[in-house]
Amino acid sequence: MYDFVRTNEQREMVRELEKLRPLFKKREPLLDQLNSLPKENIDALKGIGYHTLTLSKQFGGQGMGLYSFVLGQELIAKGSGATALSIGWHVGSLLEFSEKRHWNKNVTDWLLDKIKQGALINTASTEKGAGSPMRGALPGTTATQSGDHWVISGKKSYTSLAPLIDYFFVTATIEKSQEIATFVVPRETTGVSILKTWDSVGMRGTASHDLVMDKVVIPKDFILKRHDKKSKPWTPGWQLHIPACYIGIAGAARDEAVEFAASYTPASLGKPIGSMPNIQQEIGEMDIQLLSARQVLYHAAQSYEESNDKEQLRALLSSAKVTVTNAAIDIVDKAMRIVGPQAMSQKNPMQRYYLDVRMGLHNPPMEDMVKKTFGEQAIKTI
Repeated sequence: MYDFVRTNEQREMVRELEKLRPLFKKREPLLDQLNSLPKENIDALKGIGYHTLTLSKQFGGQGMGLYSFVLGQELIAKGSGATALSIGWHVGSLLEFSEKRHWNKNVTDWLLDKIKQGALINTASTEKGAGSPMRGALPGTTATQSGDHWVISGKKSYTSLAPLIDYFFVTATIEKSQEIATFVVPRETTGVSILKTWDSVGMRGTASHDLVMDKVVIPKDFILKRHDKKSKPWTPGWQLHIPACYIGIAGAARDEAVEFAASYTPASLGKPIGSMPNIQQEIGEMDIQLLSARQVLYHAAQSYEESNDKEQLRALLSSAKVTVTNAAIDIVDKAMRIVGPQAMSQKNPMQRYYLDVRMGLHNPPMEDMVKKTFGEQAIKTI
């Protein structure tokens, strides 16, 4: 199937990731366990420099853009969806920095030096019961200035790869001013703890536990950025890593189904089920849907890279997430029908693909918000 690789640099990245993919797939059953996390996989990705893939060459990274990032995420997800989604938040945050250079300069050089040495970052913004930040909810987590320090208190949920993150980017409401800002909170700081609450049946290996901060004291310069209240929240381009992950899982399910169809020979048939026209048609439908979804994904990534006004691509990016994620779910369903009841065996990877791919419905941007936005715009044009 078409690989969407466009440059020699991307081809080399793909070669490196292809070497790791069988190892990721072999370890993937271990990530079904409660409180599991893909540490070996993340270390392997660091070993080939993937953690600096999108960091600008000016700062010592590889300087690749969104298109290369999407390529890498899809391929990693074919080996391990949890690994892809987990590392995606780190690599995506670096892409946003490389594009905007919007971090506090007083902390940027120090933080980037840590990242180049292998430190991992992730934004902790979601809070249970507080509503989604993408829907404009104010953080319940607070930041209070005390002399030359900030004191952070609060609890964040769904913090992917929490036990391995070195520096959390915590959104908080600054007391008195009600301004929202993001702060750098080192994991080893006194008052920081991880509650192992993540028991989801899908994407369990992301270790998306709760982050708790109890009067955590950080230096004044550790305010990473202040948020503009007037700006409408929107999903940045780098979050195309989300549909890239789920279409990668769908690709893995497709491969599993095709391999099964080519090798499974029922006694009643006397030949592989893949020789039957109806099975071939189902595989064909699956392949067409997979290729079509990938075209949507890579078109969106290329358009983003080529645009001089990236915020004007909100509709394209959000529709790509919804379209590709729903296609991924449908492809996995088709693959499971080909494999049959064996697909639901605990030992069969298909059950993992089935559970993991559905988690895409709960990653931003949410489908209802996307549809509502499109509907509002359609009415306004009349």
